[in-house]
Amino acid sequence: QRFYEGTLGLQRVGGEEDTAVVYRRGNTTLCVYRSVFAGSNKGTAAVWEVDDVDATVKELKSKGAQFEHYPDMGLKLDGDVHREGDFAVAWLKDPAGNILSVQTKHGPREH
Repeated sequence: QRFYEGTLGLQRVGGEEDTAVVYRRGNTTLCVYRSVFAGSNKGTAAVWEVDDVDATVKELKSKGAQFEHYPDMGLKLDGDVHREGDFAVAWLKDPAGNILSVQTKHGPREH
């Protein structure tokens, strides 16, 4: 809860203790639930599309978030942000090891 509420700034709006918690920020709702498989997915579990990836990364870092770097993805790594053209994405993990990301509101352009 500290990570999702304090670091990510999400507001708890429901859920059941020790089972699942529902968070909201703006028009986004996220359900986080207990699982024996937490942190085992090698892909991104949740993506937030934001207006400014750099500002979001800076804000989350100021709250203690640590970002992951994936140099083998073919994207240019610029600090904690991966870029391709005007597409930007940054990945971080929650305390259970689930991979989360913030990215621009559109995907990479087709070549």
